[in-house]
Amino acid sequence: MIKERTIHTGQRDEMIEITHIVNEYLRETSFNNGLVIVYCPHTTAGITVNENADPDVKRDMLMRLDEVYPWDHSQYRHAEGNSAAHLKASTVGTQQTLIVKQGRLQLGKWQGIYFCEFDGPRTRSVLINGLQDENNNGSV
Repeated sequence: MIKERTIHTGQRDEMIEITHIVNEYLRETSFNNGLVIVYCPHTTAGITVNENADPDVKRDMLMRLDEVYPWDHSQYRHAEGNSAAHLKASTVGTQQTLIVKQGRLQLGKWQGIYFCEFDGPRTRSVLINGLQDENNNGSV
């Protein structure tokens, strides 16, 4: 079952942890074992999995992406002026596929799922879909 969730971003570049949204999906759908896909249907935003304990990791990631893809509009041809956001989104990617076992995301101790905004602030969408193990035994 595909669920759509709304994300409100407040800055041009930011990473918002959405692990709780995926966990809500698992509870709402009684998802037990299989794969869950978290997808971003936007060209200037993405989805990643990274450390959720130290906020400096998010800051460092956004800083380095800004250095690699600067917002100096004079370098780009795209008329909207957000080419840096498109490049960042392509680098991060639009989706993550995650393993679920016994109703729990199989994330590492320090991992969280992040919505990455690169052209905010905006109202965005995240799509979540699960591929349930038909045998319900935890193997996919």
